[in-house]
Amino acid sequence: MAQGTFTLFEEFALSIANGYHDLDGDTFSVILVSDSIVGMETTATPDRSDFTEVTAGGGYSTGGITLTTPLWTESGGVATFDHAVAQPSITWTAAAGSPTNIKTALLVNDGAGAIYDCLGFIDMTADGGSTAISLVAGNITITWGASGIFTVTV
Repeated sequence: MAQGTFTLFEEFALSIANGYHDLDGDTFSVILVSDSIVGMETTATPDRSDFTEVTAGGGYSTGGITLTTPLWTESGGVATFDHAVAQPSITWTAAAGSPTNIKTALLVNDGAGAIYDCLGFIDMTADGGSTAISLVAGNITITWGASGIFTVTV
């Protein structure tokens, strides 16, 4: 299945400064949505309610997959958001009745009181956001980069 690069929402820096995310204390998950990535990074207040999560069924459950033990570390002026080493990738298993209209994966904060709870996204299409992929056709796997899910340099 197609998979693009993880992109932070432009508002992420402000949402961290405002204390909306506790990156090593909150619970985070990845959900699949039917929205296109076109213009998505400039969403002014990226909240889960701004996007349409695909319908649960087959190999997909509402709320997506929860990341195991999120880690927020710093070294040499570079902060890294990562996950437990035991979870270098996440996979949804293909099955009849699964969603067929998947365009984007969203990293969301499930923490209590999170405002503007979307951190970033991955284009799951092969053509820049136009043609949806199907969980009926095959497994969908997201493999995180060796340097973590994302980094912030100061």
